[in-house]
Amino acid sequence: MAILVDKNTRVLVQGMTGRAGTFYTDQALRYGSTYVAGVRPGRGGTRHLGLPMFHTVAEAVSETEANASLVVVPAPRAADAMIEAIEAKIGVVVCITERVPQHDMARVKRALAGSDTVLVGPNSQGILTPDQCKIGVMPTKDAKAGRIGIASRSASLTSEVLANCSAAKIGQSTTVGVGGDVLHGIGFQGCLERFRDDPDTDAVVLIGEIGGREEEDAAAYLASVDYGKPVIGLVVGRHAPKGRRMGHAGTLSVFGHDSAEPKIDQLRAAGVLIAEDASTVVDTVLQALK
Repeated sequence: MAILVDKNTRVLVQGMTGRAGTFYTDQALRYGSTYVAGVRPGRGGTRHLGLPMFHTVAEAVSETEANASLVVVPAPRAADAMIEAIEAKIGVVVCITERVPQHDMARVKRALAGSDTVLVGPNSQGILTPDQCKIGVMPTKDAKAGRIGIASRSASLTSEVLANCSAAKIGQSTTVGVGGDVLHGIGFQGCLERFRDDPDTDAVVLIGEIGGREEEDAAAYLASVDYGKPVIGLVVGRHAPKGRRMGHAGTLSVFGHDSAEPKIDQLRAAGVLIAEDASTVVDTVLQALK
């Protein structure tokens, strides 16, 4: 099994005819993922990369039974695209767009309330269930099917940890990039809940960073339940200067708040095994599995 996406996932792409949409759709098709349609207003009735194009998400869902969407739409229009997918009752929406305005994301969060849609992103690397389905920009070269779940806020660290795990013959059930923006969809807690219910996930790796509350929320959740599976945590940014933005919109530490050490302390208190850096994640996973 896996979480969120598997071999039965049928993906449509909003913004498929653009340069990025074309590139990442082609990559996913070559990997063997099931992509069934593209959506772009004014291009309905045509074909792109061999797939039918539709004017709206609702039309694409009706004709192709798509149940997931990849949003590759410029930031000023990304929120409208996500809301359109939510209103069309798409089950999983992955938005890789960066710099979506926060007031636009507030509209998306309102649209998500009461819906059954799971949003991954924005500013997300996407989601990958090895040998079954890729949605987003996550590299597949080093991915290996297995029984470790990964949820991450950092794209580059995800690639490093995933490659190191695969090299050590530790395969992954599903890897989820929750995104680096302050306002986003699924977070660590949502991933943990799903990995807990997945019988084919034996342990979970959380890759966190300074800023935001993902790690604190994960720690509070883990402290409130008998999780039943080992959780390994990596939180980077311990040496970041205070009060300075570090890359992601969400990685902002002001006057000592949201820094790495309190996050690490709370996760450790909740029973999470802490890896000191990316190079020790594999050893920590192996220790946990023993």
